[in-house]
Amino acid sequence: MQTPSNAPVTDTCPTLRREGDSVLILDQTRLPHEEAFVRLATLADAALAIRSMQVRGAPLIGATAAYGVALALASDASDAALADADACLRTTRPTAVNLHWALDRMGRKLASVAPAGRREAAWGEADAIRREDADANAAIGQHGLALLNALAAEPGRPVHVLTHCNAGWLATCGHGTALAPVYAARAAGLPVHVWVSETRPRNQGLLTAWELRRDGIPHTLVADNAAAWLMAEGRVDCVIVGADRIAANGDTANKVGTCLKALAARAHALPFYVAAPLSTVDRSCPNGRAIPIEARDGDEIRRIGGLDDNGRPAFVHIAPPDSPVCNPAFDVTPAALIDGIVTPVGVCAAHDIGRLAGSLSGDSP
Repeated sequence: MQTPSNAPVTDTCPTLRREGDSVLILDQTRLPHEEAFVRLATLADAALAIRSMQVRGAPLIGATAAYGVALALASDASDAALADADACLRTTRPTAVNLHWALDRMGRKLASVAPAGRREAAWGEADAIRREDADANAAIGQHGLALLNALAAEPGRPVHVLTHCNAGWLATCGHGTALAPVYAARAAGLPVHVWVSETRPRNQGLLTAWELRRDGIPHTLVADNAAAWLMAEGRVDCVIVGADRIAANGDTANKVGTCLKALAARAHALPFYVAAPLSTVDRSCPNGRAIPIEARDGDEIRRIGGLDDNGRPAFVHIAPPDSPVCNPAFDVTPAALIDGIVTPVGVCAAHDIGRLAGSLSGDSP
């Protein structure tokens, strides 16, 4: 059962950490208005956290799923319990491939371990997935910093980065993917300013603004539809976004609205980059048409949430409850619109990402 907690997260991963036989997560459904933590003690808790978006962002979803397997095996480490945990967690979010990557990795690791040793092996592998994601974030930041340095035109003038959704430390186990170069730039003394697209209907851009404000990084929140105007006015130097799944040919699924940013960037001759760990590459998926796109509840569009005048959480209905709604959670940006994918091992041309992932895994794409 999920238990709220007011304890601060002091681990190197501020969004998720292991505490004995449970996991503490930052509940992102309460952000940006309330910073609260929830304890996950069971498989059901972990599945709910992923499905309800208490945790979100492909890398963090993957890590949470790995810990969900460990939670499931705490009382029963049999083959049947392992299979049940895997099946339960796979159904939570269909698009984020890191979820399936993490479950595949847990399954391979635990299949060769006798039930008596699975409990500790599961915790150890989940811990390793979390640590490796943090390392990948740091490497992405350094490779992305080189791109930002190349865009720095005048001493003291900030590099203006436009992003969409949230791909910072809230979405990962480290400094993030799309925001990792921004954090690296600050550490290196390179002035940077972030245009934060609000990202309706879930408004994850508000999470980016909350994160950047907390970390003291200059930023400006803008309506999603303002992006092309900013580009036309010469106020954007590049676009950097994260990814939930990258097909073998480089087509990339990210939060809905991303493809519009890529189209606008191409029209204004601005570089458009995707930043992601290699675990986000799905080499079994040939192209973007094969990426499953999650359809979410229509009330995410019919209603908008926030705080009322008394500071209490509230929802406002902006459309009749019977209004027909199409609410895809993601769209697909064609590889041809992507100037480079920033990975932990360097910046790769989008059409080469499947080959790169295959070479590093030791087999061909």
